[in-house]
Amino acid sequence: MASYDKQFKVLEVPPIVQELVGAGVQEPPSQYVLPEQDRPAAAVSEMPEPIPIIDLSRLSAGSAEEFDKLRSALENWDLFLAVGHGMEPSFLAEAMKATREFFNLPLEEKQKYSNIVDGEKLGMDGYGNDMVVKENQVLDWNDRLNLLVEPEALRTYRLWPTQPPSFRDILSEYTVRCKAAANLVFRNMAKILNLQEEHLVNMIGENSITQAIFNYYPQCPRPDHVLGLKAHTDGSIITVNFADAEGLQLQRNGVWYNVPIVPNALIMNVGDIMEILSNGFFKSLVHRVVTNAEKERLSLVLVYTLELETELEPVSDLVDDKRPARYMKIKLHDYMEKYHDTYATGTLAIDGVKI
Repeated sequence: MASYDKQFKVLEVPPIVQELVGAGVQEPPSQYVLPEQDRPAAAVSEMPEPIPIIDLSRLSAGSAEEFDKLRSALENWDLFLAVGHGMEPSFLAEAMKATREFFNLPLEEKQKYSNIVDGEKLGMDGYGNDMVVKENQVLDWNDRLNLLVEPEALRTYRLWPTQPPSFRDILSEYTVRCKAAANLVFRNMAKILNLQEEHLVNMIGENSITQAIFNYYPQCPRPDHVLGLKAHTDGSIITVNFADAEGLQLQRNGVWYNVPIVPNALIMNVGDIMEILSNGFFKSLVHRVVTNAEKERLSLVLVYTLELETELEPVSDLVDDKRPARYMKIKLHDYMEKYHDTYATGTLAIDGVKI
């Protein structure tokens, strides 16, 4: 198995955004300010139709209507809102509470879990923010905690917070319960692709990497000048996102739309790996996060990938003379290196592997 704990050489370690806000900064530092053409527009277009809400309990029961809704959502939106996932509102509230309590800890406590190694490198896991890998890189208005959660044998528990005391148990349970929802979606995506129902679940297997990302977006004095997360796709099969406030925006046909918050719903979107595996049948979602002058935003994200040594390429059953392979073969760990570089430059890794 390829090593997960790769370290990235960085040019600088950016400040903690939460600390900038706490110090009363009135203008975002220049390294966070976007070029004018990239700034979030004040007016985002209204949805031409609502984003589909999929009831996973009905999907699990074999509802043809829910299956058709899922197919339509994935073909037209590249994401959907998932309800009926089996997680009680009280449990989701506890997960969000534990997330908030971690980010509300004193800085010196959070820095016990820092992703900075030897003062000049960033590890994959830990607390911090952007990897600065190029001069004049525009930074995100965001602090985060990254933790590998699957496979369990690769967890780096020294970077798992012990405060609040419930954090580790809640994350472990959240991981298990989200995996059940994700596997249900994988089975139905396989059916949409006319593959054996277990094809994707078996491909993912027990050694595939799942990463949890806790995002904290503090209030921003100039939300029209910065982004919480720059426009990107996810380097995932699918991504499962639970957020406490609006801010996520998706791009469709070059237009930006707000993704609504539905109480206790998970947002599930297609990532680059699924686009490649499906030979372009499913498309990776281009999205970003905008900031807010009045309130903070928190999100808990699970990113599902494959084993790092996997040869990433379209599933052979989805390639034929009429639809030849649209993506070149590449090892996943090589793809993820490209992904981190392109994220920093504001470009898309998926574009670099298209044939």
